Amino acid sequence: MSVNTANTPDGRGVLIYNGEMILLYTKEVVLHFANEPDQVFKGKKVGSLYLTSHRVIFVNHNNEALRSFSMPFHCMRAVKLEQPVFGANYLKGVTLAQPGGNWSGEVTWKLSFNKGGCIDFGQALLKAADMAGNVFMYEAPPPYTGIGPDRPPMPAGSLSGTATAPPAPEQTAPPSYEQATVLPQKA
Repeated sequence: MSVNTANTPDGRGVLIYNGEMILLYTKEVVLHFANEPDQVFKGKKVGSLYLTSHRVIFVNHNNEALRSFSMPFHCMRAVKLEQPVFGANYLKGVTLAQPGGNWSGEVTWKLSFNKGGCIDFGQALLKAADMAGNVFMYEAPPPYTGIGPDRPPMPAGSLSGTATAPPAPEQTAPPSYEQATVLPQKA
């Protein structure tokens, strides 16, 4: 998870990685942190929430110290969807800090959807996290041998006048035109 790394300099937009796609966008979401490890997490934050193919991004509408809050799927733990009898539905969970994310430790968060959309967002979040976890990274293929002769490259500096040239490759050329056009004699 990182703080203030996913917003544009003017604070109005969101920055996504190359190949990342925005899957869902929700306005008027309230973000609250239960155990604030840093001063930047204190208080309620109201803003927009983006679900991408790699992470959840919260962009704060107010000009505060916390401008954006990014939670990659692999950093999220104990995510739950709560439906209280009174009050708005909400998502809650724990997020671990990423290296270079402008803070360290872990934080417990709660996202309240006052204008609706929590169920849809929660289901889409679970589906996107499942799909991101199913991506299998294949090993790189072995290097190709090439089309040249199978011998190691010449050492550096061996083309000077004092070094001997490597042996010429064997001549395994096809027959010449004269050899190929000779017709067999009848007996």
